[in-house]
Amino acid sequence: MEKTLLLAVLFVVLATGRSGAQGKSGEKASYQQATFAGGCFWCMEPSFEKSGGVVDVVAGYTGGKETDPSYEEVSTGRTGHREAVQVTYDPVKVSYVDLLNVFWRQIDPTDDGGQFADRGPQYRTAVFYHDAGQKKLAEESKKVLADSGRFKKPIVTEILPAGDFYPAEEYHQNYYKTNAEHYDQYKYGSGREPFLKKTWANDPGKKYTGPLCNIPSPKELKRKLTALQYEVTRNAATEQPFNNTHWNNKKEGIYVDVISGEALFSSTDKYDSGTGWPSFTRPLEEGNVVVEEDDSLGMSRTEVRSKHADSHLGHLFAGGPQPTGQRYCINSASLRFIPKEELEKEGYGQYKYLFEKK
Repeated sequence: MEKTLLLAVLFVVLATGRSGAQGKSGEKASYQQATFAGGCFWCMEPSFEKSGGVVDVVAGYTGGKETDPSYEEVSTGRTGHREAVQVTYDPVKVSYVDLLNVFWRQIDPTDDGGQFADRGPQYRTAVFYHDAGQKKLAEESKKVLADSGRFKKPIVTEILPAGDFYPAEEYHQNYYKTNAEHYDQYKYGSGREPFLKKTWANDPGKKYTGPLCNIPSPKELKRKLTALQYEVTRNAATEQPFNNTHWNNKKEGIYVDVISGEALFSSTDKYDSGTGWPSFTRPLEEGNVVVEEDDSLGMSRTEVRSKHADSHLGHLFAGGPQPTGQRYCINSASLRFIPKEELEKEGYGQYKYLFEKK
């Protein structure tokens, strides 16, 4: 099948019920929905289906007035419908903001004429919201992306009210699985895959759901960080004990890298070590923390760094409390604290469960 790629804007739709025809699997009342229009729906399914907490992903059409349109009709560009995917997910395991961040990483949000090789209004990107809360989160996420500086052109992805969603023909569903070879050729040949690899080369990783930004240059970091933050994160300096921001912070929340925003530690693993620095028994995300041998200062130690921003965080010692018996001694200057009340707003909604009373 011949398809054209268009820079389509992701339609984000969160709804407790499904409008239009039903999807590939049954729904439960606790599940919610999000609909994304990102150009060719073949290319939008995989990343969402591989996201934890996602129950179902359906390729289809939305945004127009014509009832139950066919692929051939939508392809003319005259129905008002766009190719989209409708995501059914468990909000306890994955948040709407998390899905928005998956969406932005699959498209070119600066193209108002389609997506990549696919041209026409049926391939334009958009976020379809189902209520005021979804609209607010989508607008905030779009602004974060625009302010990140990742794209030089304006972000043109639309944020629109949700309408009926019509599943596409069966042969379009899970195309990346049923026609894997053609899908791989198409995604690369259309220009989508090369564009995404180049654009997100400095992305802090798929688990990262904070601000969508590149790792800035040293010159830019000196402008954005305080002198102490720069010296600690880039030159492995050590701040003064008992005279730093977080050593005695007893609030509930998580600690992220001050540069990249990658999740590092949680207050649930923080304890008073008596050293005057923030101390943790373990990382929140082990994949975001790297340990290396450190022979500086004439002694053998284990340095702790963030994986994606490569920030110096502190050192790892034995003698911590159980269950790990370890002490991650971390500089406050390397961290930004996200209170539990602001996790969803800041894009870390997947960690709210840490602070929910059993």
